[in-house]
This record gives sequence, C-alpha cells and structure tokens, in this order.
Amino acid sequence: MSIETSLHQMSAGDLAAGLRKKTFSATELYDATIARIERLDGEVNAVVVRDFERARADARQADVAISRGEFKALTGIPMTVKESFDLRGYPTTWGFEMHREHRAREDALAVQRLKGAGAVILGKTNVPPALADWQSENPIYGRTHNPHALERSAGGSSGGSAASVAMGFAALEVGTDIGGSVRVPAAFCGVYGHKTSYGVIPMGGHFPGGLQPAAPLLGVAGPIARSAADLATALDVIAGPDADSPANKLALPLPRHGLLKSYRVFVLDHHPVARANSEVLGAIETLADQLVKEGASVARQSSLLPDINASWRTYQAMLHTIITRGDPNNSRPPISSHDWFGLLDDQQRIRRQWADFFRHFDIVLCPAFGTPAYIHTSEPDWRKRELPMDGEPSKFGDQLGWAGIATVANLPSTAIPLGVNKAGLPLSVQAIGPFLEDKTTIAFAGLVGHDIVPPPIA
Repeated sequence: MSIETSLHQMSAGDLAAGLRKKTFSATELYDATIARIERLDGEVNAVVVRDFERARADARQADVAISRGEFKALTGIPMTVKESFDLRGYPTTWGFEMHREHRAREDALAVQRLKGAGAVILGKTNVPPALADWQSENPIYGRTHNPHALERSAGGSSGGSAASVAMGFAALEVGTDIGGSVRVPAAFCGVYGHKTSYGVIPMGGHFPGGLQPAAPLLGVAGPIARSAADLATALDVIAGPDADSPANKLALPLPRHGLLKSYRVFVLDHHPVARANSEVLGAIETLADQLVKEGASVARQSSLLPDINASWRTYQAMLHTIITRGDPNNSRPPISSHDWFGLLDDQQRIRRQWADFFRHFDIVLCPAFGTPAYIHTSEPDWRKRELPMDGEPSKFGDQLGWAGIATVANLPSTAIPLGVNKAGLPLSVQAIGPFLEDKTTIAFAGLVGHDIVPPPIA
C-alpha cells in the first residue's frame, strides 16, 4: 500500500515515526498528501486555500533537518488550518465577500507556532460566514461535504478542518470553538477534536480581514486529529501565553489518571433544552457500561451538578452579545454594560460550581450534538430550521445547549469517536473536564475512543 492511499489511516504520530525511520521522506510525504488532495477533494471541498509551493519548500527544509538528526514535535508533518486563521499572503475572509481581496501580512500566532515546530502547512480549510453555522458553506468557497455522506454536513464552523483530517488531507488541524465549532465537526466526521480551556491558546491573527479587536470571551482554538495522542502533541505546540498575556508561563497539569478504572465519570444524558436521539444516547450508554466493566466509577445523579438551565441562560445571553457585536443586521438592541457585568458574575458563579463538582468527579460525558451529521439545509434562519429527532422535529438552535455546558464555564472538552451507526454515520461523545486540565480529557479520550472509521470515499 502506498503512502498516498494509506494517509487516512495514519496518525501524526505514525507519520513522525515513518520519518524518523526514513520509511519515507518529508518531501515524499508532501507529494503523497498533495496527490491525495488533488485526487479526492473535488467531492468534499475541504481545502479551499492552497499554499502548496511554499509547503513544498518547507518539506524540503524538513528533510534537511531530518538528515542532521534534528527533530521537532511536528517536523515534516503535513497540516491544514481553519480559514479564519491568518496565513501570510492569503485572504482571511471568514466567509465574507467583503474580505475576498484581503491579504494577511503575517501568519497567525498559532500558525507561527506550528511552523516553528516543523509542521508543513498546506493551506486552509472551509468555514461558514462569521463562523456561525454547523455546516461549512460560504459564497467565496462554496460548500464542504461530509466525507461519510456527501449530502450531509461536515459540521461547522471548523467543518473543512474535520473533513480534511478524516480524508487524510492533513494529519492535524487547528480549529476554533465558541458554540461547538471544533466538537461538532469532529463528531460529524468521526475524528477527535479538542475545545481547550479558555485562554490557553492566544488568538492573535484570528480575525476577519486583518482586524485586530480584543479577543472575545468564550471563544477558543483547539486541535483536530485522528488520535488523542496527536491532540496532546498539538496542544503542547500551540498552547502558551503571548505578549498580551498577564503571565509568562503556562504549565498544564498532567492527566489525573493513567488507568481507566481510576476515573470518576458523570453521565449527563439530559438537558433542559437540548435533546439527543436514541442512537447518540445509546452510544453513550454503551460507553458507560464499558466503563463500569473496567472498574471506573460512573454516576448519573449528583447534588453537586451545577444548574444546567441557569448555565444555558447565561451562555445564550453571552453568546448572543458576542456574536452580534457590530452586526448591522442585528435587530436586537445592545445590552448595557451593567447587564454585561451581571452576566460575568453569573459566569463566575457557574465556574466555581464546576470547580467544586470536579473535586468529586474527573469527567462529564454528554452528547457533542444530539444527532449524527444532518442533511444540508439551505434555510439560513436557525429559527426556521428543524432537526429531526427520532422521527420528530426539534429546534435546531437548541443544540447549542450541549456545546454551551463547557463553553460558558471555560472548561476543556474533547470530542471522542465512538464508531458509526448502521448508516455509516459517525457517532461521538464529548468528555468535559476541570478548568486547565485539558490533558485529562485528552487522556481519557485516548483510553475510550474507537479506531477511526475511514469515510468510504477515502
């Protein structure tokens, strides 16, 4: 089997091992990856900005480094990044026609760190306008299709990112998440995705059209990969303070446990607003049963659980304020500064409740999204969309409830693949953990995640 035809089955760790053993060179790996993109991406439309010439030069430099025995964390590893990150010389449009002619003057900070670790950045992947949908389609680059079923969404807003990883177009990706934008695409495409603790990864160079406003609250960057170990590798590369950070060092704690039987797990399979269908809940229940058999502690009731309904209301109000800032089409009046500070008070109260909860538990399991990947819709108004749920309609926007649990509390959460259903659509769960304990949720994902099921066209 050639490198090109097996890329979708290999993790970044596998590729690094091949480079170290000189099974293939970085240039050969680059050539195989480009050939794969050019052969298969026409149907998927994931990699919409292509920086192949510069990447070829970077691959050659990686080979020179390898010949000298110089290896960094990502030396020679082919990657793509979400379109919303600056890549020098290319537009950062966020799907807006008005930014089509923009050209970034330098790479985003996360991209700089990836390149500094030796990664070969091939280009950028598709997003919805304003990064504000769970499907990735915009007037500049068109629609990204789910590799497992082309009529279905690859997720959003990091939909191109997850599709790229699932297809073997990139060994790693970096997306962003404020409303499930890493976790939902990872779930839909059957790969691993990690929403980081708030503030762990600086967001420099992640604004449309070269704007440089203050970084929004709630929003984070995070890696997408074909293994949990790759998530940890990428996190170590891109996490850490920037020049604007009040501290000059970040030391994320090691995972709480090394053995599955040591984990104290809480299963949250109900929400006051968001629903989940029988397939998603069944996959989570099967995982919970497996955890019990492995000796882990599994609970479904606790007086320590924060009020999920109150969290939902706070998250909804904060998210709406953040995403409508400066939007001329927003029909609702802005809230007062006093109201905003009240929301921050509510958020802090929620964060303290979760801190107390995680003194007694290590992981919360809940849906990343209430269904597998849904069929694309052309209806732009979320209020008019319906999401089929076990044969009944449900409100599309209510699915923000699952994403908001971790987001409003600034908590880390890892989307974990749990195989596929009878129709071949990926199933997933998110594992939420304590603030700054990103390595705990990633380690847990590595212990319970299923092998990646390749998309049929891959």
